[in-house]
Amino acid sequence: MALTEEQIADALKQVKYPGFSRDIVSFGLVKGIAIEGETVIVQLAITTADAAVPDRIRQEASAALLALPGVASADIRIEVAAPVTAAMQAGGLPQNPIAGVRHVIAVGSGKGGVGKSTVAANLAVALALAGRRVGLCDCDIYGPSIALMFGTDEPPMATEDNRIIPVERHGLQLMSMGLLLEDDSPAILRGPMVTRYTQQFLRNVAWTDLDYLVLDLPPGTGDIQLTIVQTVALSGALVVTTPQEVALIDARKAAAMFAKVNVPVLGVVENMSHFLAPDGSRHDIFGSGGGRREATRLGVPLLGEIPLETAVRASGDAGRPIVLADPASGAARVFREIAQAVISATAS
Repeated sequence: MALTEEQIADALKQVKYPGFSRDIVSFGLVKGIAIEGETVIVQLAITTADAAVPDRIRQEASAALLALPGVASADIRIEVAAPVTAAMQAGGLPQNPIAGVRHVIAVGSGKGGVGKSTVAANLAVALALAGRRVGLCDCDIYGPSIALMFGTDEPPMATEDNRIIPVERHGLQLMSMGLLLEDDSPAILRGPMVTRYTQQFLRNVAWTDLDYLVLDLPPGTGDIQLTIVQTVALSGALVVTTPQEVALIDARKAAAMFAKVNVPVLGVVENMSHFLAPDGSRHDIFGSGGGRREATRLGVPLLGEIPLETAVRASGDAGRPIVLADPASGAARVFREIAQAVISATAS
């Protein structure tokens, strides 16, 4: 019985992308399969700065194919895309695949509960207050919060060619699943549909003349997050953590994910860093120094230590981020400093 391309593809599904649970076929890395007698030729395309990644994929793919009956040799040809960091060092980023956007900044954490959406929302507002045109895309399909934090439930409209028109609020262009669902309606979607929705939010939204598009990534480092960072030319990423070790463990995973796909980490943001009591005393409720130690380990700046303030929570619940609600607060000041650091890091 002759060997088929379907059998080869099934064999390649055994090969996982190093460090992740997803296989190279579902990631779309397999670009071509050819059969010449007892030789199988496979074309792969990956994006990574780690030379060990293509070597490992080549070895595992060869082993999987050679285990098939009738295969005497496997020719694994891997094309490695030019890294983003190398392009930056050469004098500029590759052309951004999202129309109407100059810089895309991802905000990730590796876990939930550390205030990543609060950081993303206030960073976006602070960038806008610095005179930049800014969009904010809530990539958390299951737990969207940006609509609430900006005080809007206005559903987006569509253009004649079926592109989504982002909702405008506080001078920003917004897109979130929260704008498409009722307050108590869950997004009951399987993985492939979630990826499809996320790609539509990024590529089928009529973002207009933006200097920055801030992506509020979902918590974790799974398939959805990896798909986003692999398919969008990011100018950089911020890693959000709280000071304690249980949060830093997952922050390291987020940083490792960005490193695997060549996204430069612009810096670490330590949220809920400390509490200042009315008498002026400082209380390190979640420990101290964790964000700074992690930034040092990564060799990147600690962009800010955001204090734990009741007003940050209250303003987010009220739909007016703290940078707008109380510009004189300590948290708002730190958010503006983070925005200026992002502007400096992406200056061209």
